[in-house]
Amino acid sequence: MKNAIHEKNFNPGEIMRDPFKNPFPASDIARHSIWEMLVPRDIDAFLGADWSMVEHDFVEEGFIGIDGRKQVSPDKWRLAFPTLSAYRDEWLRQAKDFATQSFSEDTRTAIFTTTTLEDIEIEGDMALVRKKFEGGIMKADGTRDVMQWQTLYYCRLHEGRWKICGFTGYLPNPMG
Repeated sequence: MKNAIHEKNFNPGEIMRDPFKNPFPASDIARHSIWEMLVPRDIDAFLGADWSMVEHDFVEEGFIGIDGRKQVSPDKWRLAFPTLSAYRDEWLRQAKDFATQSFSEDTRTAIFTTTTLEDIEIEGDMALVRKKFEGGIMKADGTRDVMQWQTLYYCRLHEGRWKICGFTGYLPNPMG
């Protein structure tokens, strides 16, 4: 059965979304669990440089990761992560590098605030997830670490739970 794309409920009286609140109701088990995997668990694991927090969120067999290099043209995209281990190594490198930097604001709050994941399309046991970053984090030296990209995650219901089987990431936000 085809599930409709979840549309964000817009409330004109609402000034700002709560970036820590899952926009999908607990009754929408698939979308709710995908959001939990790709937002709070991913952010907390990254900030702790702790791959063990997310290692079970992936389907290793057949995993593929494309680096869009913040380029609109697919001709410039690269097969940067032909295996999960290649992605894990780069993820850990980035997380450890991030941990060495000094910021003048709470990094967890800043990353949650820049992150939007409100569009998940599900067809059977597959899902296309759109995660966007728009904003940045103030560094201790007064500069801003800009977070301005988006990722398309390919998820699959695997062994009873939703997992990431690939992604096309580091795409421009907005595209074009």
